[in-house]
Amino acid sequence: MKRFFSYYSAIPLVWRILIGFLLGIVLGIGASRIQSEELNAILPYIEPFGTLLISMLKMIVFPIIFFSLIIGAASLPLKESGKLGGAVLLWYFATSVFAALFGTATAFFLNPKMTNAIETAASHHQELAAIHNRTSGGGIDAFLLNLFQNPFQALAEGRFLAIVLFSVLFGLAARVLLESNKTPEDDKTRIESFLGICRAAASVSFKLIDWAMEYFPFGVFALSFVNFARNGFLLFGPYLRIVACVLACVAGMILVVYPLAILLFCRQNPYRILLNLRGPIVTAFATRSSAAALPISLQTARKLGISPSLSSFSLPMGCTINMDGVCVHLPVFVILASNIFGIPFTATQILILLVSVVFASVGAGGVPGGSVFLLFMVLENAGFNAAQTATVVALALGINPILDMFETACNVTGDNVCTYIIAKQTGLLEKDPPDKTP
Repeated sequence: MKRFFSYYSAIPLVWRILIGFLLGIVLGIGASRIQSEELNAILPYIEPFGTLLISMLKMIVFPIIFFSLIIGAASLPLKESGKLGGAVLLWYFATSVFAALFGTATAFFLNPKMTNAIETAASHHQELAAIHNRTSGGGIDAFLLNLFQNPFQALAEGRFLAIVLFSVLFGLAARVLLESNKTPEDDKTRIESFLGICRAAASVSFKLIDWAMEYFPFGVFALSFVNFARNGFLLFGPYLRIVACVLACVAGMILVVYPLAILLFCRQNPYRILLNLRGPIVTAFATRSSAAALPISLQTARKLGISPSLSSFSLPMGCTINMDGVCVHLPVFVILASNIFGIPFTATQILILLVSVVFASVGAGGVPGGSVFLLFMVLENAGFNAAQTATVVALALGINPILDMFETACNVTGDNVCTYIIAKQTGLLEKDPPDKTP
């Protein structure tokens, strides 16, 4: 047994994660063919191991966001901080717009259709009612109110936007006091001491990630097994054309668009960079959560040599507002709705679709299945009535567990690629990326 554990530990962690991930997919698809009663008896014994991994990551992610953003906002002079924040937001907005354009163009080209759509949607109407209740009471007023909350309540409830906003404002306030000639030296000393505590807390949190990573292969196996055991057969069912369309959009972004951006702005081998990002990408795919993948993204950024003053701001912000996978995913269902109900799209409706998708993506929230909630708004803005919208959202619910895995992988890839490009462009890349991450 000791020899076995020595051999196991000698395998690079990323390969252990990939092996667990692939085994989970293969065995999960095989298990999806078992009788539903037998499968339902097996899954409760496996599912908790995947849930445990997500719980571990969420335990770590919010302290990391809180302390890292305070450090990042307080570490740069105010003038540089403003320029860096503007560059991050501009890059995220630009990639979201391009992703929406790319997803819409690909959806029009592949023209997704579905047979027996109304009958298939009917089987998800009960789940649809629960989803609709969760989406009620929104709007711009609720969005703005959610930005400003008790920070301790936001940390306890995992409200990303409120945590990000408070942490950035807190760090900027600390920087203002440090740069002000009116601040007494004793106060400056105390502020520096507090920021030192934040740095120490962030370092301790990263050590917790190292420990959690040892459990990753088992948690990833359980997550991928359960996802594909429950939904793997759908890839060969009536959703095949929709799945193919979404995967084409996601593959185009990850394998073509992002590499071209790295090549153009960094003049480096883009696939070497993407290879170093495989840890966050696999984590996002298996957990279906940008938030759960964030600790791994931050750890990978350190290994790539990206300055913490950038990554501690850019990656949590991207996890919250940069949803390229959502932007390529949502247009597919809008074009599907157009085909189902025979409603042609005009140039004005396409423009409305693009604007709706980009701004809706900010509300995806970094949680599993977040994009399904946004379909209500996007479809209604595109001109579909309530009954038509409900039908298409119900269809999305049927295939969402599979599509959400690819969508989230695209989201997290976009966050990391944008952060790397900004680091390279602003001189915040402290070293060349390694040939491979450990």
